[in-house]
Amino acid sequence: MAFQFMPGATAVGITYQDGIVLAAEKRISYGNFVVNKNTKKIFTITDQVASACAGMVADMQVLTRQVGALAKIRKLETRRDMATNSVAKLMSVIMFERRYFPLLTQVIVGGVQTTPEIYTLDPLGSLLPDNYAAVGTGAEMALGIMDAEYKKNMSEDTSKKLAIKAVKSSIQRDSASGDGIDVLTITKKGIEEESLGL
Repeated sequence: MAFQFMPGATAVGITYQDGIVLAAEKRISYGNFVVNKNTKKIFTITDQVASACAGMVADMQVLTRQVGALAKIRKLETRRDMATNSVAKLMSVIMFERRYFPLLTQVIVGGVQTTPEIYTLDPLGSLLPDNYAAVGTGAEMALGIMDAEYKKNMSEDTSKKLAIKAVKSSIQRDSASGDGIDVLTITKKGIEEESLGL
């Protein structure tokens, strides 16, 4: 199966009272070889929607650029931003159309329009809504932390700390994850990004 050949990574997404948090580590590795220690795996798609990815870097970049371009065209036609679920569905359709030659990436799409929303997509385009999610080779460790500590309507600060803790826990046990954490927060006010060393 294609999942066995995917490069390692860990990315998480959490909804909270006023927005969403996406976090991902920075390492790119193929097997036992660390290719890069400073790769961005979180991408803004619109002013209110972003994605965090795990898998092949080229596939992540192509998918987010394509969806971002289509979202801009849609905004020009309708004069309003695409909703988070519409961006996620568009990404799902693109991934499903490529199912015979799949984009080897797992994606978390999150955004805020009326309410905070997060969706998880696999390389074949399955679209799963959730309150929190993790993808990549370190997902099991990250989900273990989030399952135990996630609560609805958490504050932004608590959600950020939980996302960072979840990624750090996967970094400790997954050799394919590491070298820092990128964190992106979306609220109705806009998008904020920060990068943390370890």
